[in-house]
Amino acid sequence: MGKTLIAYFSKKGENYVNGSIVNLLVGNTEVATNVAQVEKNQDARPELATHVENMDEYDTIILGYPNWWGTMPMAVFAFLEEYDFTGKTILPYCTHEGSGLGGSERDIKRVCPAANVEKGLAIHGSSVKSASGKIKSWLS
Repeated sequence: MGKTLIAYFSKKGENYVNGSIVNLLVGNTEVATNVAQVEKNQDARPELATHVENMDEYDTIILGYPNWWGTMPMAVFAFLEEYDFTGKTILPYCTHEGSGLGGSERDIKRVCPAANVEKGLAIHGSSVKSASGKIKSWLS
């Protein structure tokens, strides 16, 4: 059985939550990642600060991100474009404030056409701390 990588993007600080701007000490997507316990420039791709040296060792990628403007943040696009996901399984999940997964599953399939993209999980950011059961059920 191959190894599993958990890759996620999360933003602490000022975030939109339930119609208001709230200062989060930990980003909602990071909270969802920790709960799982599984070890407006649309064209800009940021340079990633870290890289996976041995991506070929992973069969499954659990990919977390907040829904920004109906899809993933550009940093997540940059991550997906950096590696070859041929034959790998991607399990996407996102935190959101009403937009669900938006078009992110479609976008992952477009960027990684040779990967198996499973049905994703959308977690409402304001209820992420009580989403443990939902996350664990999705992972199983």
